[in-house]
Amino acid sequence: MSRPSKPQDAAPHPASEQQLEVFIDAIWMERGLSENTLNAYRTDLHGLAKWLNAQCRQDLLHASRSQILDYLACRVNEGVKSRSTARLLSSIKRFYQYSVREQLLKVDPSDRIDAPKLGRPLPKFLSEAEVEALLYAPDLNDPLGIRDRTMLELLYATGLRVSELVMLTLDQINLRQGVVRVLGKGNKERLVPLGEEALSWLDRYLNDVRHQITPPAASDHVFTTRRQSGMTRQAFWYLIKRYALKAGIKKHLTPHTLRHCFATHLLNHGADLRVVQMLLGHSDLSTTQIYTHVARERLRSLHATHHPRG
Repeated sequence: MSRPSKPQDAAPHPASEQQLEVFIDAIWMERGLSENTLNAYRTDLHGLAKWLNAQCRQDLLHASRSQILDYLACRVNEGVKSRSTARLLSSIKRFYQYSVREQLLKVDPSDRIDAPKLGRPLPKFLSEAEVEALLYAPDLNDPLGIRDRTMLELLYATGLRVSELVMLTLDQINLRQGVVRVLGKGNKERLVPLGEEALSWLDRYLNDVRHQITPPAASDHVFTTRRQSGMTRQAFWYLIKRYALKAGIKKHLTPHTLRHCFATHLLNHGADLRVVQMLLGHSDLSTTQIYTHVARERLRSLHATHHPRG
């Protein structure tokens, strides 16, 4: 596996370029972070490096605490939201913690800089009827429609991240045992069971349809395109939005919407929280617990609507 190449549009101090790439190499080797995560770190730190070079001709390792605060204030004044500012500060802190650990710095200039307080938004999810309408949106007279229906069914049945779904290879699917082997964040592997509906669609797609889209030897990705390559996150996200429009769903959707539906609907039907945690691939139970709030909100809504004294 090769790490992503750096973007060409940044112009920080030359020393910062080198410091940043050494850092990206190190955290990629240490933690096996995804390409998206590495690019997020790079983008955040390039922004700080460019600002430092423009303001005072300094590189990342010579920034002071006050300069970092000034940069964050500048970003806030430009309209950057609290959540994005918190992520930016997290990237900056990780870089300087790494630099102190590697003895490139004696003092961490980002130490004691507090992140903005964030309210924890509840995940957006669809009702079971809305999910069903979304699943029925693809045209089953078209091989691509069967592919898309299978992807939607698998996403809702397993709670996979969209990136995990589009990166699935044929050897990760076991139709006989009814499981999918998922390689998640940090290269952590988990086994997720497939329901009967998802299994049925996968069997139909793999045995009857996939070869009509891509020659069997052209790609080992489960879900392919007419170009004989694996589907991208962006392309599938476009498909979800198109099918939501066709299904008459007006709610704001995100790439994680069906993952949120998977977790919320499981809990609404009595699933154990730790089981949901394992299926989602969360390392920390507190990450999964937010779905219990969604389930409680649903229960409150049902009680208010249907109870005679609600």
